[in-house]
Amino acid sequence: MSRYLVTGASGFIGRSLSEYLASQGHEVWALLRQPSEGPWTKTFCCEIGKDPLPDSLLEGVDGVFHLANVAHTDLTGSDVERYWQINVVGMKALLQAAVDADVSRFVYFSSVKAAADPGEKCVDERWDHMPGDVYGRSKREAEQLVLAEGKRSGMHVCNLRPSLVYGVGVKGNLLRMLQAVRGGRFPPLPEFGNRRSMVALDDLISAAWLVMENAKANGQTYIVADGMGYSPRELYEAMCKELELAIPRWEIPLHLLRFCAAAGDALEWLLKRKMPFNSQALMRLTGSACYRAERIQKDLGWQPQHTFFDVLPQMIQGLQSSELERGVGMDSRNV
Repeated sequence: MSRYLVTGASGFIGRSLSEYLASQGHEVWALLRQPSEGPWTKTFCCEIGKDPLPDSLLEGVDGVFHLANVAHTDLTGSDVERYWQINVVGMKALLQAAVDADVSRFVYFSSVKAAADPGEKCVDERWDHMPGDVYGRSKREAEQLVLAEGKRSGMHVCNLRPSLVYGVGVKGNLLRMLQAVRGGRFPPLPEFGNRRSMVALDDLISAAWLVMENAKANGQTYIVADGMGYSPRELYEAMCKELELAIPRWEIPLHLLRFCAAAGDALEWLLKRKMPFNSQALMRLTGSACYRAERIQKDLGWQPQHTFFDVLPQMIQGLQSSELERGVGMDSRNV
């Protein structure tokens, strides 16, 4: 039995990783922003990058899975500094504490956003252009800190760059899309022919365990994706079918989407607050973000076992169960 520290342990990925580690008989220490129930042997609470790290946080810890971060949201103004404070300053403090405590292994959950968007190309880790937004640059800086500390101290380190993660309990844009489709509020998009990479939660967990345990992963950065290329139209149709909803025979024209995006941009400028649909949202619907995970497959033998389509029924069932627990009805008016 080994002891692992999981930061951000109560999140979508962190909780699933913690459950996996506990199921394998390991001690799981959790670093949380606030108290939460979970499969943890011991918990500590603080905000990385802001609060001092708790005493004895890394005592006897064999490996660290570092997930705590500010997610890829559209922060503005002074909030942008939180990216650097948590993703970079917090990372540096945790790395140093791990070295001081003689922790032997450290896995950092980064993002494909640590490199610039590839446009219409489908890229691997050799695509290393610097990202243009502050979130991506903070993730890149954190990756570099991890690799540099590994070289300096001899600690086993690895960066993971997941593509968009799907699975039971998913949050963010995928959850909002699923809720909107179910509620009849998501427009029937045309097929743009764009492709976006994703990865199943369980496959990401298996990749994380591999890079923690396999010496070949030391000093490496790996993209994690399921090898499929999904278009928003394909996701929309799959959700409709699984929810037993009729797929509309009409499609919303691209020129109308562009008009709505421009209107959203204008309202943001006037009102100084974010609109639900703008040019960035349109880009996510029409642009590609395709990534290849061949390096981790070649080096470590990792193979994805799932696709979005076979996990979708479980995602919907999980959403229904969660809503029932919270007393939220399945009627679309309550979504």
